[in-house]
Amino acid sequence: MTKLDVAVETAGDVALPSSPKIRERWSSRTAFYFAAIGSAVGFGNIWRFPSLVYEYGGGAFFIPYILALVFIGLPILVLEIALGQYYESGDVEVFGGIHRRLRGVGLSSIACGYMLVTYYSMLIAWVTNAFFDTFGKENFWGGEVTGSEANDYFVDEVIGTGTVGDNMEPTRLVWKNVGYSFLVWIVVYLCVAFGVKVTGRITYFTMGFPVVLLFIMLGRAVTLEGASEGIDQYLNTDLSVLTEKPEIWPKAVAQIFFSLSICFGIMTAYASHQPRNSPAVMNACVIAISNSAFSFVSGFAVFATLGYLSNIEDKSISELNFSGFGLVFGSFPVALGTLPGGEHWIRLFFVMLFLLGIDSAFSFLEAFLVCLQDASSVMANIKPKTTCFIITMAAWLCSTLYATD
Repeated sequence: MTKLDVAVETAGDVALPSSPKIRERWSSRTAFYFAAIGSAVGFGNIWRFPSLVYEYGGGAFFIPYILALVFIGLPILVLEIALGQYYESGDVEVFGGIHRRLRGVGLSSIACGYMLVTYYSMLIAWVTNAFFDTFGKENFWGGEVTGSEANDYFVDEVIGTGTVGDNMEPTRLVWKNVGYSFLVWIVVYLCVAFGVKVTGRITYFTMGFPVVLLFIMLGRAVTLEGASEGIDQYLNTDLSVLTEKPEIWPKAVAQIFFSLSICFGIMTAYASHQPRNSPAVMNACVIAISNSAFSFVSGFAVFATLGYLSNIEDKSISELNFSGFGLVFGSFPVALGTLPGGEHWIRLFFVMLFLLGIDSAFSFLEAFLVCLQDASSVMANIKPKTTCFIITMAAWLCSTLYATD
């Protein structure tokens, strides 16, 4: 018997390559870009990035930020997109494809993202609360408001910490925020449950409209009195902070990690619905540059508003003493409230924040859902909509932990 005959006879015992998986695809690469950029661009771009610039020497923060982007963020983003496209799977199956003992790495990444979105959703619920509060009979924004008053209102009334005692222990559930959190999770479910083709079309609005609103806000902010002083502060560079405040370096790296949505399984999951031969490096560059550009433009809008606010309150920008979420809620609504039709400007601002948050929120859920669907032996008999509903409701219940005062 020849070697060829032996090969033919034993061919049935050979493990032949499996046929390619039938996987749902994005309707276009543009849809993928909008979804991925929508995941990357969120609250951190419009309040955390400007607040870090505000705290760490103005333009000096750009140096560690750009270095972290080029040498850490972008390479990891390229890797995640390339792995997602090649394996056409979520994080668990991607790392399992590298080695079966690495599945835990993928599992830990989506677990971290799932835990993170339970409190991220509460931030969106606070924005929703503030938005609907503008329609109340006792609208806080109806009169003249200072930045410190706006910040106190947000912390005490919207978040609900006004009833917390000196020991800072929670005393009650803020039921309004529980309800608004439920509304947020219903929206998240509707954005994810019908597949990536629908999700991609939704992100044309949830990502596209905030960009339009940001440029409208920027155009209005730079025309305000004192805006030039704020922009000067934004671009002012105090290089001494690079050595005197060494924490600026890990802060910049952390901003890149959170802002690009890397190491949460999101980009891997989104890229898994791309064709395998799609240009991974170009995809990563488009996402990273768009994300950083949004942050940079947001900084102009925020600091122009801070300049106007310092002008009407007769204080220097450094004396306004805002940080974190308060930088946005203590500046933008106050400045917008002084304009003709100010209440409508404020509502538009809250709509922009809601849309920025919602596509970041449902991307975390998508990463988890993709990994569950990839586990075909476990999930074969469960409809994707049912799976999505279960993990959505579980996340909402977990998010109530952050709805206390």
